[in-house]
Amino acid sequence: MNRHKSSSFALLIIDIINDFQFKHGDMLLEHTELIIDPILKLKKQMKEKGCPIIYINDHYDLWQADFDKIIERCKNDGNAPLIERIKPQQDEFFLIKPKHSAFYGTALNTLLTRLKVKTLIITGIAGNICVLFTANDAYMREYQLWIPEDCIASASKEDNNYALKMMDHVLKASIRRSGDE
Repeated sequence: MNRHKSSSFALLIIDIINDFQFKHGDMLLEHTELIIDPILKLKKQMKEKGCPIIYINDHYDLWQADFDKIIERCKNDGNAPLIERIKPQQDEFFLIKPKHSAFYGTALNTLLTRLKVKTLIITGIAGNICVLFTANDAYMREYQLWIPEDCIASASKEDNNYALKMMDHVLKASIRRSGDE
């Protein structure tokens, strides 16, 4: 049933399907556009190695793990090209989350255990909120962490840099760039 090769790595893509319709959403969208190419390149590399690709996303009050419905709800003139490029494929996992961490109230830990994952590569937005909270919960569950610094974005560069510093110093995450695997 497991269609993934034996791999101890999984790529998490957090909240990338986003409407950006909130305070500082325009700034986050601008910074998100800069991380799409590195995430897509990393996604391609990880997929070629048989690593599971797992999208974890806010549910936008739909409460259904249906990425087409969430895309339809979120898509607008500002984000449509970005969403079309980065949206999940049918052979990838897609989970919804009720709060900031990808672990809180989701089946993520069970899925990772079933897939025998030991190291998480965490990408997405916002680096200082959902990525940081997910990394914190992953660290407490004793996963090894790689947070590619060119694959997370926050509304402000200062907040993003602070989150990277915390994940490096406190959570012992590797924050090397995505091309430095």
